[in-house]
Amino acid sequence: MGKGFYISKPLGFVLFGLGVGAVLTIFALSVVYSQEKRKNEVNARDGTRMVTTAAPHSTSAPSNEPWDKYRLPDTLLPEYYNVTLWPRLVPDEQGMYIFTGKSGVALTCVKETNLIIIHSNELNFTLTSEMHHAKLTGLGGTSAPVILKTWFQIQTQFMVILLKEKLQVGKSYWLYMEFHGELSDDLGGFYRSQYTENGVKKVVATTQMQPTAARNAFPCFDEPSMKAVFHLTLLHSAGTVALANGMELGTENVTIDDQEVLQTRFEPTEKMSTYLLAFVISEFTNLRSPPEANIRIWGRREAIESGQGDYALSVTFPILKYLENYYNTTYPLSKSDQVALPDFAAGAMENWGLVTYREQSLFYDPKVSSNEDKEWVVTVITHELAHMWFGNLVTMRWWNDLWLNEGFASYVSYLGADYAEPTWNIKDLMVLQQVQRAFGVDALVSSHPLSSREDEVITPDQIDQLFDTITYSKGAAVLRMLSEFLTESAFAKGLHNYLHEYAYSNTVYTDLWKKLQEVVDADSSIQLPASINEIMNRWILQMGFPVVTIDTRTGSISQQHFLIQPDAVVDKPSDYNYEWFVPVTWMKSGSNMGQHWLLTKTASYEPMKTDTDWLLANLNVAGYYRVNYDPQNWERLLTQLTADHKVIPVLNRGQIIDDAFNLARAQIINITLALRTTKYLYEEKEYIPWESAIRNLEYFFLMFDRTEVYGPLQTYLQRKVKPLFDHFKVITSNWTRKPPRYMDQYNQINAVSMACKTGVKGCSELTRMWYRQWMKNPDSNPIPPNLKITVYCNAIAAGGVEEWDFGWQMFKNSTIAAEAEKLLYGLSCTKEPWLLNRYLEFTIEPNLVRKQDVTFAIVYISGNVIGQPLVWDFVRANWEHITKDYDDGSFFFGRLIQGITKKFSTEFDLQQLQRFKEDIAASSFSFGTQAIEQAIEQTKANIKWVSENKVQVMNWLIEQSA
Repeated sequence: MGKGFYISKPLGFVLFGLGVGAVLTIFALSVVYSQEKRKNEVNARDGTRMVTTAAPHSTSAPSNEPWDKYRLPDTLLPEYYNVTLWPRLVPDEQGMYIFTGKSGVALTCVKETNLIIIHSNELNFTLTSEMHHAKLTGLGGTSAPVILKTWFQIQTQFMVILLKEKLQVGKSYWLYMEFHGELSDDLGGFYRSQYTENGVKKVVATTQMQPTAARNAFPCFDEPSMKAVFHLTLLHSAGTVALANGMELGTENVTIDDQEVLQTRFEPTEKMSTYLLAFVISEFTNLRSPPEANIRIWGRREAIESGQGDYALSVTFPILKYLENYYNTTYPLSKSDQVALPDFAAGAMENWGLVTYREQSLFYDPKVSSNEDKEWVVTVITHELAHMWFGNLVTMRWWNDLWLNEGFASYVSYLGADYAEPTWNIKDLMVLQQVQRAFGVDALVSSHPLSSREDEVITPDQIDQLFDTITYSKGAAVLRMLSEFLTESAFAKGLHNYLHEYAYSNTVYTDLWKKLQEVVDADSSIQLPASINEIMNRWILQMGFPVVTIDTRTGSISQQHFLIQPDAVVDKPSDYNYEWFVPVTWMKSGSNMGQHWLLTKTASYEPMKTDTDWLLANLNVAGYYRVNYDPQNWERLLTQLTADHKVIPVLNRGQIIDDAFNLARAQIINITLALRTTKYLYEEKEYIPWESAIRNLEYFFLMFDRTEVYGPLQTYLQRKVKPLFDHFKVITSNWTRKPPRYMDQYNQINAVSMACKTGVKGCSELTRMWYRQWMKNPDSNPIPPNLKITVYCNAIAAGGVEEWDFGWQMFKNSTIAAEAEKLLYGLSCTKEPWLLNRYLEFTIEPNLVRKQDVTFAIVYISGNVIGQPLVWDFVRANWEHITKDYDDGSFFFGRLIQGITKKFSTEFDLQQLQRFKEDIAASSFSFGTQAIEQAIEQTKANIKWVSENKVQVMNWLIEQSA
């Protein structure tokens, strides 16, 4: 998952769906930890010298010195490291958790230089020679220059070593350092996690290096292209086990500073990037696969012994074998460890050979967990294992091509999950979870291209901001489109050639295009209108996507840049003038099919012309574009939905609804046309069309839940959902059985959630009955796992302090992360303002809510119509505290702002948001401007949409109830 663009499941519904229910964006994925945090360095002690900001000849003027640039100079290359680290899992006399370390790196001089510049951040160094923080010796008989001066650049996170003479080109040297740092709880670098087991607090030392935090653990050349071999040794206390990227070579007792500790050495890693390093010291235990596979699932003893890791173990080996076949490349390592951590900011991280996860991303309990939880586990595991080749074996040269790593793993996660669970039909969910999700962000003028120039992504903050929806979901969507028009077999063959040629090295995205083009050139059955480079550059080098308009009266096809706010000014120039090479697939009246490449703004294609047949384009939503039609064809499609909706493929039924609502928001079609696409839903039983409708109608609830439109909207939707609610009541024998089909199990969640939301008789009583039964017997939860979020939310909303306090107690007692998250969401649904305020106060108490969950809890509360203004006031009042103690990088800020402001739709809301932007700009807060800009843009669009559509929507809804 890379950094792990993690979106918790309930948050997915807060962001796109009604209440609870459907499947969430898989990689969807949260970015993660602090890069600029904890500037208060550890106090100097015991012969160490504090890191200083002073540099020689420093002035107030901007510097062009190499140490003031964020990129490493191209003068040195690391070959291998020897690193020994000793984390203390108990606090010292100052109450701090620290780690000590020593490291050496063999480096080769490739260009003449008298400087060694190496990354270091928040580390304190021991004087190892005279008055210097490092010792330099020559290798292979080479003599090393004398060190004149060592200093540290805090802003660029460098240790700088000035030498008396220049290093010799082609010669190798050994740089040795000793240091210590804080094993903090900020979820980044080398950090600590903790949990309680049998009443005893346990501390875990673990890592999250991506993208720029390996430098927080030891001094290193911390850029993706600076690959090297790592020899790791970990010191740890008795009773703990140490894990790293390589297999353990052995553990022995040693005495250091009069302390007896264990010393574990590991096999050398393959040549790899620093961001993929990982090590874990814990009291965890494991489940192990047959010896030949060498797969281990690690976690808390209680969780492992209760079977929560069994499902992960059962699917990991099959997925690894599937990926070996898919890539036609053997898994390159001797083992595969998967570790579930109690505190982890991302969803998971693809460290080579030692993948780390949030507990709910690896653990599954069939008695407690839902289908969504199980699907999340299998897709996250596949995503991370896909990286073992694509990202780890072959790595992007720089972070500007992150989309290729993450978009690819997001795409392949569905293929591997489909192999592991073939009855789920999970590949169809990519349209909901990746394509539609990407559309939502990419239709904003504040979007960005998938790939940027290297010089546009320099600082840690700029790198952090790339871990977003565009990188993950749009990346997956365009690669899916590429695979579709090439064929999956040709795509996979090109991947194999790419991995074979560039193994253990670094690439740019055009290297992949080149290998795919070679496959195309050798296969005469693949006919493309241009080279892959020409086609795909238009999709990755410019932001956005097209809406393709087809006029069936004339056969004309045209494209234009789709913007949700049509009068927004696009101030980002594009070499391609916002034109795309679009693979337009189509069918007529359920039979005739074809494909046409749209290469210009406008074209004409005779088979598109029809006076009687309905025409449907973008079959199975394989292309990354929306579709509009002439009014007559829209009418024919609506008539077909009403007469026999099953003639239209299920993915396209979801597409028609999603495209229509978004075209209406962009003022391309009338809002009533979009609403008419939902009229047939009383006959619809499939999940994907219902989920598409619910996500789009959620916008109506967001905009109108405080207005007079809310009542008619609720009445209209009640009539649509009641047949679905009744259908599931029947096929589940009055809610006593699980629906047989996997997609039906998802749609049952929608049926109950929407029925309760719109006041269908019997729904609220059902949820309250289940919750009351649980309150009477807390040790036996009668609520079906798939319906837990819906039941918790509705029962707590209908209840008072007794229901809330019971939910809070169950949350605190929960030992299963997925269950705790459901309760975290359900608690946000209360209608009592004082309970919501109390809950908000709880969120910033780390003993009550884990830091990894703080953002989600706050956003959940803001999704409550009563809670939203409380959250807005709370966050502004506590901003300094929140950013100081809880920030985990720019995505923390982004998801918080997105969640809090999604209801903003008045001029007063806009003024408050703009004032907040000014306050943030005037503070020391250094990132997140893109998130605020997107919120301002979305608020303006909301204001405009409400003013133009409120009366029209109200009148249409009243007409439907007449």
